[in-house]
Amino acid sequence: MGLFSGMGMVIANMIGAGVFLSAGFMAQEMNPLQILAAWTIGMLIAMTGAKAYSGIVRLVPQSGGEYRFLSTLIHPALGYLAGWASLLVGFSAPIAVCALAVGAFAGVLFPEINMILVSVLVVLSLTAAHAIGMRVSITAQNILVAVKMILVIGFIVVGLMFGNNTWPEWTPPNESVGFPIGSFMRNLFYIAFAFSGWNAAIYAASEFKNPKRDVPRAMILGCLVVGILYFFINWIFVANLTPEQSTIVFTYETERITLGHLIMKNILGETGAACMSVFVIIAFISSASAMTFLGPRVSAAMAKDGFLPAILKGKEGKPPVGAILLQGAITLLLVLAYQLQEALSNVGAILTLFSALTVFSLFWVYFKRREYPRPALPVMAAGFIYLIISGVMLYFGFKESLTLNIWVGVCIIAALIGYIIAKRRMD
Repeated sequence: MGLFSGMGMVIANMIGAGVFLSAGFMAQEMNPLQILAAWTIGMLIAMTGAKAYSGIVRLVPQSGGEYRFLSTLIHPALGYLAGWASLLVGFSAPIAVCALAVGAFAGVLFPEINMILVSVLVVLSLTAAHAIGMRVSITAQNILVAVKMILVIGFIVVGLMFGNNTWPEWTPPNESVGFPIGSFMRNLFYIAFAFSGWNAAIYAASEFKNPKRDVPRAMILGCLVVGILYFFINWIFVANLTPEQSTIVFTYETERITLGHLIMKNILGETGAACMSVFVIIAFISSASAMTFLGPRVSAAMAKDGFLPAILKGKEGKPPVGAILLQGAITLLLVLAYQLQEALSNVGAILTLFSALTVFSLFWVYFKRREYPRPALPVMAAGFIYLIISGVMLYFGFKESLTLNIWVGVCIIAALIGYIIAKRRMD
């Protein structure tokens, strides 16, 4: 893999339905300026995270993502915890939701089809494509990313050319007195979920021709491109839709209508709404494909270290077929157990927590692990900013959501028990 394949992987992971829904929830408590400011801060968070990760990948230029980084730089138990979070929360569950969404939007276009069957076929097709070989896998992914980018840019062009571009005058129905710091920080989790994937390239670092050079560039450039696209998309939303119209996102689970559908229907009629459904289907398939490619690299790395069966680690220079099939099986179980996707309401917080722990490893290396070269000061500064903002987000998230506390606590306890059992078996 090279720079452009890495950027494509980052872009494919980041752009999904989240950006076409989040502004609708935010508009109930935040005004247009605050929404656009939140997306700008979201891009800042992702960019500082990418810069900090660029320093980490130069220390550990290997596949496996947070599992590999935390295991190598801090402690294997922390890496094991991050590895299971990546396998289940970071990849398998989002792939299942993407596949279910493809089936649901296909059902909007063709009501007579079986939506669950379509979802199952998506998972099976992507699993097969990425298990066949690296050339097929990367070529298919690059094509999907190219089509997705054309459609995203097309949406922005249509919205800017034919939509309203004057500053919106509406106010949120639940507007707070003064600056709504609590609402602002809570809503950043929607944005964190929409930006999740900025670190995608690290999971396959070993498969880059020059990982120390191309993985950092792929993360930073891919994140910058997506951040700019997100800003324009959200400008189109706040300039053309009121909070009342945006409440359509609350019926997304049943109606499968995004803010993008409203915009395209207002501009191009029913044909525009149908085109938006096609775009969303391609976007979900592209995201699911990227995660199907990357997720098994984590379990393959865990297998190489002995925490998972050796059959999952694969052969050098070839896709880890066993790990790909394992992830496909887990994803199919989640697809068939549809109600489990409700757990994804906390995915943004979980991903923020483990990425913050990974960025913390920079400071651990700087002060505790003198056998590694000290990270550069710009990398440390980016890491410090990322930790501060992530810490504030997590503080408000844990403070105001008992469910989040329970969910995170159960995940941590279960993973640590698994680590102890695996460690005893290895010893």
